[in-house]
Order: sequence, then C-alpha cells, then structure tokens
Amino acid sequence: MIDPRQHRPEPAPELNRRVWLENLQPTVDAGRWPIKRTVGETVRATVDAVADGHDHLAVDLCWRPLSEAEWRRVPMRPVGNDRWQAEFEIASLEPHVFTAAGRIDRFATWRDALVKKDADGQDVDLELREGEILLRELAARAAPDDRRRLEDAAAALTATLAQADRVTAALDRDLAALARRHDERSRESFHLPEGRVDVNRERAAVGAWYEFFPRSALAEPGATPPGLRAAEARLPEIARMGFDVVYVPPIHPIGRVHRKGPNNQVKAGPDDPGSPWAIGADEGGHKAVHPELGDLDDFDHFVAAAQDHGLEVALDIAFQCAPDHPYVTEHPQWFRHRPDGSIQYAENPPKKYQDIYPLDFESEDWSELWRELLDVVLFWCERGIRIFRVDNPHTKPLAFWRWCIAEVKRHYPESVFLSEAFTRPKLMYALAKLGFDQSYTYFTWRNTSVEIAEYLTEITRPPVSDFFRPNFFANTPDILPEYLQFGGRAAFQVRLVLAATLAASYGIYSGYELCENDALPGREEYLDSEKYELRHRDWNQRGHIRSLVTRVNQIRRENPALWRNDRLRFHAVDNEQLIAYSKSTPDLTNLLLVVANLDPHHRHGGWVEVPLAGFGIGERDVYQVHDLIGEARYLWQGSRNYIELDPAVMPVQIFRIRRRARTEHDFDYFM
Repeated sequence: MIDPRQHRPEPAPELNRRVWLENLQPTVDAGRWPIKRTVGETVRATVDAVADGHDHLAVDLCWRPLSEAEWRRVPMRPVGNDRWQAEFEIASLEPHVFTAAGRIDRFATWRDALVKKDADGQDVDLELREGEILLRELAARAAPDDRRRLEDAAAALTATLAQADRVTAALDRDLAALARRHDERSRESFHLPEGRVDVNRERAAVGAWYEFFPRSALAEPGATPPGLRAAEARLPEIARMGFDVVYVPPIHPIGRVHRKGPNNQVKAGPDDPGSPWAIGADEGGHKAVHPELGDLDDFDHFVAAAQDHGLEVALDIAFQCAPDHPYVTEHPQWFRHRPDGSIQYAENPPKKYQDIYPLDFESEDWSELWRELLDVVLFWCERGIRIFRVDNPHTKPLAFWRWCIAEVKRHYPESVFLSEAFTRPKLMYALAKLGFDQSYTYFTWRNTSVEIAEYLTEITRPPVSDFFRPNFFANTPDILPEYLQFGGRAAFQVRLVLAATLAASYGIYSGYELCENDALPGREEYLDSEKYELRHRDWNQRGHIRSLVTRVNQIRRENPALWRNDRLRFHAVDNEQLIAYSKSTPDLTNLLLVVANLDPHHRHGGWVEVPLAGFGIGERDVYQVHDLIGEARYLWQGSRNYIELDPAVMPVQIFRIRRRARTEHDFDYFM
C-alpha cells in the first residue's frame, strides 16, 4: 500500500487563486451556444464572485473580438449578494468572446482597514507604512507618469505630517483608480468557459419586410407573366410604404412533372404556372432563374434596382426538388427510393406534395450533397444576396444548418438567415441557437391580450431573447389566420400595428394592404392561392390600408424605441379586449405607448395603468400623449387614464409620451 505522506503531489500553480467566479451571464445553455447581438448593441454581463476571508475584490469584465489576442477590460461593479455587473459595446462585425477576471484588491482592503482603525482612534502609523510599501510596488509596474504619481502618493503616507493629513492623502479617490489600474494580476482568476457572442449587422434584428411574387406583377388580368425587369415597377411603391426588405419566393425554374394546379389541385392545366417551391426543370435548378422571369443578368438588375430604392432583396432558400430537377438524374443517390424503385415525394400526412422530392441528407453521398447545397447559398451571395429566408429548415438536419450557416458567414459575415419553421418551440429554439438570425413565430395565432402578453414576455426576456430573434409576419402565402378571415378591415389594421410595434422585425405578404381575406372553407389558407396561380391586384381598390402601412413604417423609422424588444412592457387595462404596452429607449428620450382594441367588431374603452415611475413622470405631473397615427394630442395626469377605441374609425393608437421639461428661463415644454 502506498503511503500518501510519501507521495504528496505538488499543487499546480494555477490552483493558487483565491477568487472563485461562477454563473457568468448572459450565456445560452451554460455557454454551449453564443448569445446574439448586433453591431452597436451592448452586452450587459454579470458574474458571481466570492473569496475566503474579508478582503475586498476587484472584478473586471474582459472581452475581445475574436480577431484580437488581448483582452479589453472594464471594472465590474457590485450589485448585491456577491453579484458583479458591467457592460461592453459590440463595435465590429465579427464574433466576440467575454469572461470575468477576479483578484484580491489589496489597496482597497488596506484602505478599508485603515479607515476603520483611524475612526476608532487607533495609531495607524504602521498601516500607513504598509500603504507606502504597497504603492511603491504598484509604481514599479507603472508607466512613467503613473509611476511618479504613485511614488508621490507613497511618500505622502510617511511624510512628517499629522496622522489625519496622511489618512486624508490615502483616501484620495483618484489614487484608488490609479492603484487598481496597476494592481498585481498574477493570481487572477478567470471564469471558464468564456461567453461567446454571435455578432450581426443591424438588419438581423430590425427591419420591415414585404413579400411579393414577381411573376404576379401583372399589368392586367390574363396578361403574360412579367419578367424580373417588369416586376421592378412594384419596387417604388414598396419603398414608398417604408419597407426595408423585399422578399421574393423561389425564382428558379418550376418542375413540370406532377405540377400542381389552382388551390393545390393534383393535376395542372397546360397554362398553370405551378408552385415556385417545386424547384427544378430542364432549364436548371437552384442556381438558375425561371426563363419567364429572365436570366441571371435580369436578376442582378432587379437587385440593383431594389438597392436604388433603399430596399434589400431577401431570397428564398428551399432545399427540395421537383421530379424533373437536374439533381434527380445527375445525383439519384441524393434521394430516398421506395421498394419499387420510385423516389419518395414529400408528405406531411394527410398532405401530399407530389410535385416535390425531399433530399436525403443521410444518403451514402451526404457529404457531397452538403457541399453542393452550401455552394447554392454561396452562388447567390456572389450575386449580392445577403438575406435568406429558409423554407422549412426543421425538416433538414440541424447539424447541416449549423455547418452551412457557419461556412457562409465565414465568407460573408453580414449575411442574415430567417428560419421559416412553424414547429415545436424547442426545435424552433434549437435552430436559433445553432445559427439562424431570425425566426418566424407563433404570433400569428396569439390573439387575446393574455396570449399576446404571455408569449411576448417569453421571447423578449432572457434566456430566450439572448438567442431567439422574432420576425412577426402578419400573414404569409401559406397562412391566412382566422382573425383576418373574419375580422374585416379593422382586423388587418390591428394585426399590422401589433406586428410592427411588438417586434423590431416584422413583415407582411402582398395583398395584406388590400385586406385580402378569402380563404379555403374551414382552412387557414388562401382561396386561389398565389402559390399556384398568377394574381392581378388593383392596388387602389376601395378599403385598402396602404396609407396606414406607410405611416406605421414611418413611425418605426422615427422612433428608436421600436428598434428593440428588450424594453417591451405590458400594462394593466380593466378591459380584456384592450391591450396596452410600451417601448422606450434606455434613457427614456423616446417613449411609446400602444393601445389596441382586439375586438375588430365593437367599440371598447377602459382605464389604462401608466407606470409613471418607470417613465420618469411624477404622480402630479402633466404629460402629453401624441397620437402618432391620428396626430391628436392629449394632456394626461396620474397613472390611470381612459381610452376608447372604435374599430370603425381606428382600432389602435400609437402614443408618443412627452414629459414636461423646464428650461433655464423657467419655460415649460414637452420633450
């Protein structure tokens, strides 16, 4: 038996650290996944720091862009219960890492003991000598200017002055900061694992999206389908309405084999255009443009025209194939074959998609398939596309998306990926964690005030908000919610304002501004869906809400409070048919209150509770609320104020709250 006293292991030098750090936040799944931020946003980090004894601690927040080797630092401040906090700003479009570093603050510990003994009337001459020695040690590590200041401070502690004067010199505030800057860090503890930040440009978090089918930009009913250049005629109006992103469904050749007819009929007529999501035909596949839309030069021209109007084009990525896609003959091993030798078409029982073959990501040739699909995305990146709306990503392996998105961003870090995954919450969240920058949500089916408040509270608070960015589409070509089917024009007004003000990113599918609501009986799907046929629209038809869309997007651009989700707060109303919520900038210079009548058929009123303290308003103060839609202005006082909304007039109000300010000349105004 080995005598443990004869085989004593030598402790590793890194164990001689007294500060214990844990629970670094924000992190996702204990640091397994990065948090998400955009350039210019702040990371507010916290950490728990403890040590033995009663010594004071110094804790720093350390961060760096991944391209830099040295840590940048900022002191963390205690916020109670051994918790420390500090912030740093993301300044460059690249991944960042951060951690916390803790050490014993010898100067603060010494000074605290000095103050207590001096206050007790004790002789502190020895303590002052200890302070001199400590300051001279710090001076030895300092640059010339700081060294001279530290040496002068050290001399003052042992000068022939009264004890009170020497103690006063030790308590100089600037001296404490100087001492901290040059403190001994050889026994500093670092939190592991480090936190990671996935950094995007602002469009990944903020934007108004408009979806339209270029092939439906018809001059008149029955006209020849226009090409991309003709579809450019829609761009000025989309820009005038204030949108940032124009999203187009797949623009590729459409398969002819098993092509679907109107309303998803199994058999198509000779003139039926088919679904754009049945990708591939003799003319090409995912790297080609449908001949009726033009060619790649026409696509480039469309993208440039959009940019001229201040719009960015988002392209649909749908990794699936029509039966006559070139991949089917060139790479049959990429598809799943049935016992009779036929290829399995897509199904979501009881639904059948005979015009689509899903790819087999587990085929023997999976590696080559993955590389080809990555090449598809890179192909469109090379043509200037930086935003991709990905169709049904939850039906493809998560590991594929993690790899593919990372590879794309390695070359194009400004790229943005929107996940169209209406599926189970944890699967939606997994897609967000592994790399998708934005996500479709359940907003479409949240209609009551309780449902909306509960869901928005979940997705706009940590930990979910650190990795999941919502994009609130009020409708899609696939989804016409019951609320819009039966609520009439007021329902479209309500859902527009909710989508555009609850989320920093939102979108509508063309026809929304016309309040189109014809549905398949008993289904949340459009009748005569544009997915299967061309549509002609009279954009000036009676009852449109284009002016409201334009005004709401203008309000979004003029009010930075709507560019973020983290400061969304819901407020009590004594009528469940009303919902009230606010958004603000951290400094409260921009403060909005939104109130909506969720019943599109009846007038409703109620008392709204305004959180005056949170808004920086006194209980007796008079403050102005400016209705940004109707332009009316009201003076309110106190926390309870009555609002009544008539859906026949306007079912929503967006108020900008303006607090009373006083100038140096004693003149009141509202800011």
